[in-house]
Amino acid sequence: MNMYTESEYDIIVVGGGHAGCEAALACARMGLWTCLFAMNLDTIAQMSCNPAIGGLAKGHLVREIDALGGEMARVADRAGIQFRILNRSKGPAVWSLRAQADRVLYRLTMRDVLESEPKLTIKQASVERILTRDGRVTGVSTSHGASYGARAVVITTGTFLKGLIHIGLDSHAAGRAGEFPSLGLSDSLRDLGLKLGRLKTGTPPRIDARSIDFSMTTEQRGDDPPVPFSYSTEAITNPQLPCFITHTNEETHRIILDNLDRSPLYSGRIKGTGPRYCPSIEDKVVRFSERPAHQVFLEPEGLQTKEYYANGISTSLPYDVQVRLVRSIAGLEEAEIMRPGYAIEYDFVYPTQLRHTLETKSTEGLFLAGQINGTSGYEEAAAQGLMAGINAALKLKSKAPLVLQRHEAYIGVLIDDLVTKGTSEPYRMFTSRAEYRLLLRHDNADFRLSEKGFSIGLLDEERYGRFLRRKELLETELKRIGSLKVRAEEANPLLEALNTAAIAEKTPLLQLLKRPEVSYDFIRRLSPPPYEVDGELEKLIETEIKYKGYIKRQMEMVERMKRIEGRTIPPDFRFDRISGLSTEVLKKLEEVRPANVGEASRIPGVTPAAIALVMIALEKNRREKSRQ
Repeated sequence: MNMYTESEYDIIVVGGGHAGCEAALACARMGLWTCLFAMNLDTIAQMSCNPAIGGLAKGHLVREIDALGGEMARVADRAGIQFRILNRSKGPAVWSLRAQADRVLYRLTMRDVLESEPKLTIKQASVERILTRDGRVTGVSTSHGASYGARAVVITTGTFLKGLIHIGLDSHAAGRAGEFPSLGLSDSLRDLGLKLGRLKTGTPPRIDARSIDFSMTTEQRGDDPPVPFSYSTEAITNPQLPCFITHTNEETHRIILDNLDRSPLYSGRIKGTGPRYCPSIEDKVVRFSERPAHQVFLEPEGLQTKEYYANGISTSLPYDVQVRLVRSIAGLEEAEIMRPGYAIEYDFVYPTQLRHTLETKSTEGLFLAGQINGTSGYEEAAAQGLMAGINAALKLKSKAPLVLQRHEAYIGVLIDDLVTKGTSEPYRMFTSRAEYRLLLRHDNADFRLSEKGFSIGLLDEERYGRFLRRKELLETELKRIGSLKVRAEEANPLLEALNTAAIAEKTPLLQLLKRPEVSYDFIRRLSPPPYEVDGELEKLIETEIKYKGYIKRQMEMVERMKRIEGRTIPPDFRFDRISGLSTEVLKKLEEVRPANVGEASRIPGVTPAAIALVMIALEKNRREKSRQ
């Protein structure tokens, strides 16, 4: 095929999913001429799995994306049709926001944002090859026979790399249902020296609401008023819809077990590794055989459709079996399946081949983000896309990269886990993955990251100004509360109503607010602030006061860890000259090439004894260089 060069850009982003959208917007907003290639312009920002944004730990990622200047939170707010803060009964470190979204409205809103960005061009084409010269990326070529020049390329292909859909024992090539896969790009990545593996994910059937007996289910409504994701959203304006809960039963499980020989997962047709923490209903029934039932959430797909997503019964069983298993569930006895569930296999790149900037170690200027790095979920993808776009732009501007540390953001935990530990199964973010989760709450993401977003030129003046006002208000109110005391005769009636101990003398309000039973409302009733304090800020004030001691201890842990992290490892450091390292440890250190001792310590299989040997060798190396 004769190729011709059509255009030159600063940065090309390949893939129009959640990672690609954030990457393209970040690059363009930071002043780089950017082109986003999508295989189908009508499915940009498609929510190809569940119609929801956020959830446990994922909601933290969305808030962090917003604090840095990304877009997912704002679009989720404009498309949201139910908002809930999860884990309210537990500590604030694990509270997390989740929103049901109108699938079509989300996609159209994000596309409008993309098309309104002055320095961003969008094209429909299948990118087949990455072009390089002397170990550096120079552009891409497409199946149209055109090549496009670029100084950096961000690949965000999701499940499209040699995607293969399974429904029962029938399989066909696809990037997702109804869309063509990307076939040539996997080979191009291999040609660049990258090692690829195979993963699997899946979706449940979608059901016609007119065929659901909702009286047999339990209604679940959202919070009222709804709490938005973005710090710049003043109010949620969409009508809010409920979800509904039902359960599988022994008959459902019998149908599944009787048909496992027709499951591609158990017949050996699927080779890729599936998500451990979001298994198919076949997996659940087999692995948790002692459980008589599994929860099923019926989630609305949007305001203008009758389609419901049956969250909890992801499956790749044949269509006739799907009909029977769905109709065995309470409330779904007459259910009509609008779209069957399916499993999809796809290629991914082992992420230990990336730097913390998400640039590949083998090819300069080539960045990877999203499911191509072995993750699952819209939020994990968007977070990577944002960081890949930021670092691609900073690289072209000859500025220092932005690498978030584990104590700074869940995004930092996500990327550090991927590039140091790697993954052989779809990676999902959990609060338990973060050592410093009391510091990384969803309510303080702007305090942690907005300064960084503004300093790199991504967070705009208006959003940054909003953050500064919120920061000033928090500091002012904390100072005011710290100066107040209350008399016993004023406080005791309220304390008695809260079933907490009375006071005998004038007592600082700050001290009373540290009690578990006492909320900010106690302060509002005794000494209301002379300015407006919204509900989110009230909770933040409570947390900062009640958990001050714990927060201080975690900060001390961070400082101790920083001293270890500060021991940098030179890029040309010779691990093979360290006496006493096992062959296995040496292989892992050479493969990952950690930038510092902290990263080296988190590589699976690298023991504390090995780290001690590395630190001794680094000190010896430092002394030798100082004598030269």
